[in-house]
Amino acid sequence: MHVLAGDALAENFNKADIEGETAICRECLVEGGVKAENINDFWRVRSNFIKSDYGESEEKYYETVAGELQKLENLAPEIEVNLWFEYELFCQTNMWFCLYLLRETHASVYLVAPVVRENDEIWKGFGDLSVEDLRQCFVQKTKFEKDDIALGANLWKAYQNSDYEKLDKLSETNSPCFPFLEEVCLAEIKKNFRPKNILREITENGVSDFPKIFAEFSRRAGVYGFGDAQVKRILQEI
Repeated sequence: MHVLAGDALAENFNKADIEGETAICRECLVEGGVKAENINDFWRVRSNFIKSDYGESEEKYYETVAGELQKLENLAPEIEVNLWFEYELFCQTNMWFCLYLLRETHASVYLVAPVVRENDEIWKGFGDLSVEDLRQCFVQKTKFEKDDIALGANLWKAYQNSDYEKLDKLSETNSPCFPFLEEVCLAEIKKNFRPKNILREITENGVSDFPKIFAEFSRRAGVYGFGDAQVKRILQEI
């Protein structure tokens, strides 16, 4: 099984002739409420957020979002799960949640990351990579050992509970499956003010055209992985 970070990646992945079932992660757990008593409550919280902020019906959320991620529950022990996620906060929070769902699995779990990227382009993720690039990423996948899966699950719980002290402590863990963990956790800890401050600086310098604002924000704060919707939302708040 391949868990793919969004429909754009899924479209390109389908051209790469890599065998396996797919599950598309369409969540955006980097924003909105995530606190819940149990998994059913969690899906309710998320469906309410998506409905109120993006206008999607509860029925569609359960069908196209929750339904895809629920494929990770009750997996056969012999299955191989490949998590295709990028390095930035947007993707990492989604991946942490997937690892939380997989924490008691006996499946073999691997990370497929955009390892073909140069260091100055790491936050660009899988965007605009060629089909051959995707194949190379798959060949160079990294296995999640038990400790790595546990780390991902613990990161999710710390994130879910806004436990920044624990998140900061976990960020010091060295793992090949989380190569930019310190930067990502710090970005989360500063999420409530750093993006706003950066956007204020950009707009106060006279930039008013949204594509230019977005490009400059992405250059300065690519670690967040925010898309148009997230940046526009922040702009409305400042």
